[in-house]
Amino acid sequence: MNQLVDSLHMDEPGRERILEVVVSSPEEMIVITHGTDTMQHTARKLATACSTKTVVLTGAMVPYSVTGSDAVFNLGCAVAAVQLLVPGVYICMNGRVGRWDRLTKNRERGVFEEPLAAVDESTPG
Repeated sequence: MNQLVDSLHMDEPGRERILEVVVSSPEEMIVITHGTDTMQHTARKLATACSTKTVVLTGAMVPYSVTGSDAVFNLGCAVAAVQLLVPGVYICMNGRVGRWDRLTKNRERGVFEEPLAAVDESTPG
């Protein structure tokens, strides 16, 4: 266990500690549980130095302590995903796995998703 901190209070020194543990770990596949509010900031930090490892960050939109939490489902998906992905940094939430820089938190819907691609009105089709 690295830190127990609300992700709203995760700061750069905290991210540095996570990075140090990941980089120094002999493991090539790592799952990190992380609060969803700043998960992408930590993923960005890891992506700069973890190109040879497969790192999957996951969390819960509904806290584990609350009935109906998605925490266990997300963790299970992350454990499966980390074994199947090529090296890189990913986020696994809501049954979806994507590169950290392709998923964003949609607070209104309560999910992580890929932003819709802009539609080019000038191209027929």
